Amino acid sequence: MTKPIYILNGPNLNRLGTREPEIYGHTTLAQIEAMCRRAATRTEIVFRQSNKEFEIIDWIHEAIDEGTAIIINPAAFSFTSMAIMDALKMFPGPIIELHISNIHRREPIYHRSYMSAVASAVIAGLGPHGYVAAVRAVEDSLLEAVA
Repeated sequence: MTKPIYILNGPNLNRLGTREPEIYGHTTLAQIEAMCRRAATRTEIVFRQSNKEFEIIDWIHEAIDEGTAIIINPAAFSFTSMAIMDALKMFPGPIIELHISNIHRREPIYHRSYMSAVASAVIAGLGPHGYVAAVRAVEDSLLEAVA
């Protein structure tokens, strides 16, 4: 596999470790990135975070041309961004939508993600380890697709 997995993170995830630790825990985004890089045994990782919707869209466009899969934690954009959803629709490979918390156990405003309609799979509520599960799932599914 020569094309990388894009792991894209939305707004406020740069504050992990200190932001609402009762919901998101104490693991930082840098620690999550290190976990993802260790978990990726057969694929390169492109790991990014932005608080800017347009930047995430630009990265999805880049992944369309250069990536093999997208793992995306759109954070608050999950519930507001039809533009990110539309960009994801163009991606031909697997897309895993990821949430650190179980969005379905939270307030009703968090129950309807635009991204879920276009994602191949959704992982929610596994904490930072959801990222590792997503990387492994993508690598396994890509390996099966080649076989």
